[in-house]
Amino acid sequence: MASVASFFFPLLLLLSAISGISSETAIRLPSENLVAGGNRKVRADDGVFCDSWKLAVETNNAGNWKQIPARCAAFVQAYMTGGQYSSDLEVIGKLSSEFARSVKLVGDDRDAWVFDIDETLLSNLPYYEETGFGTEIFNETSFDEWVKLAKAPALLPSFSLHNELQELGFKIILLTGRSEQQRSATEANLLFAGYRNWERLILRSPSDQGKTAAQYKSEKRSELVEEGYRIHGNSGDQWSDLWGFAVASRSFKLPNPMYYIA
Repeated sequence: MASVASFFFPLLLLLSAISGISSETAIRLPSENLVAGGNRKVRADDGVFCDSWKLAVETNNAGNWKQIPARCAAFVQAYMTGGQYSSDLEVIGKLSSEFARSVKLVGDDRDAWVFDIDETLLSNLPYYEETGFGTEIFNETSFDEWVKLAKAPALLPSFSLHNELQELGFKIILLTGRSEQQRSATEANLLFAGYRNWERLILRSPSDQGKTAAQYKSEKRSELVEEGYRIHGNSGDQWSDLWGFAVASRSFKLPNPMYYIA
């Protein structure tokens, strides 16, 4: 009996060990590198993965990300330059217009619509074409140099919406994360792109430095409300443009798979 036990006991230990290895393999979570896309070469399923990744970005499920997955560089480039991005902007512009025309304005010069600037009114696509469409970590110095050029073109659906809102009687408030030091370049760029007659252009003052975009923009919207403005609509490419407090009656998120601002 002892000899049988001595035979089966090691066998049971071996089977237990194999079972443990198998179970560990089965429940192991994918690595962060795998989830993020890693640095893999283009694969047949990259388009499917990157489409799903973009959905996660636009629904804010991707969280605070710093750069696009390397395997999605061609996907983001094709999206931004191939017609789909423009089509998405047009749809959002039409939905924004439909809502604006449904609003009953009081007519006391306090009916407002808030716009972000970068990737909302102005397109920095010429800059991002030179920096990998978001594959590179954001370089504040080089972007500031681009801002100084004041050559960012208008996003046409937003330009049309901006003009229609003014015709309807909305006051246009421009609320940007750009710094007060960039006011002259920003105003020049807006005029170059064809924008006119905005009510106010709000930029980060020295006291706003260090605040998250959501906090800073919420505070500025609160100040507008305290002044008596009714914020009917708000357009921005980042969730931080739209979330927080003193939010608009309705907010419109424009697509941006190139970068994320908290």
